[in-house]
Amino acid sequence: KVRQDCDIIVDIMERVSGEKAKMWGTAIVGCGTYHYKYESGREGVMCITGFSPRKPEIALYVSAGAEEQAPLLAKLGKHKMGKGCLYIKKPTDVDINVLEEIVANGIRIIRAKYPD
Repeated sequence: KVRQDCDIIVDIMERVSGEKAKMWGTAIVGCGTYHYKYESGREGVMCITGFSPRKPEIALYVSAGAEEQAPLLAKLGKHKMGKGCLYIKKPTDVDINVLEEIVANGIRIIRAKYPD
């Protein structure tokens, strides 16, 4: 069941980003890349959108903490928020069309913040 849920999320992220999903480390599946550099000088490369299947729920990295996401999150359905992460138990708990919009919006937010 978890694999089927992850396949749904991979399909959404690949379709919206136009990029193939790949593993980032041992626990994150992501699409696309961006280069970040913090004021502290720390920098690196990360997936532009991604998720991590965890035991209690799935963590989605979609710039969920950004102000622009709030109206969409209000329409999403059953979810929790972390520090910039969106947590869902399974895709059937949320409105898939709204989730697609959140993924697309998250990609736009990252590209605007970290133009390469």
